[in-house]
Amino acid sequence: MALPAYRSLLRAARIAFQGDERVFTAAKDSARTAFLVNAAMEPTNPELPNAIKHAEEVAAILRQNVVQGKKEGELYRLRIHEDTERGDNDTVKFPGGKTVKIDGKTCCS
Repeated sequence: MALPAYRSLLRAARIAFQGDERVFTAAKDSARTAFLVNAAMEPTNPELPNAIKHAEEVAAILRQNVVQGKKEGELYRLRIHEDTERGDNDTVKFPGGKTVKIDGKTCCS
């Protein structure tokens, strides 16, 4: 279970940080360190599923929500790939100045 999560995390980092070797290397090192910390966990440890789930969630965020930008003159070029989540923000557009509640906290638009 842990090995597929680790590989997925590395693949997601490769996609998210393609062309930026310094950041990709830092992401790989961070993933390796986190997995080595938990390497001694017994398969019966109740924390193991949470650690694997965390790695899978981080991989999903890297794959879907991280977009790199590169400044070209006065413009920024974004490297949006096929896994990048594209939304229209309909959930945050509320007419008439209505407020949004997230986790019981009110946010204003």
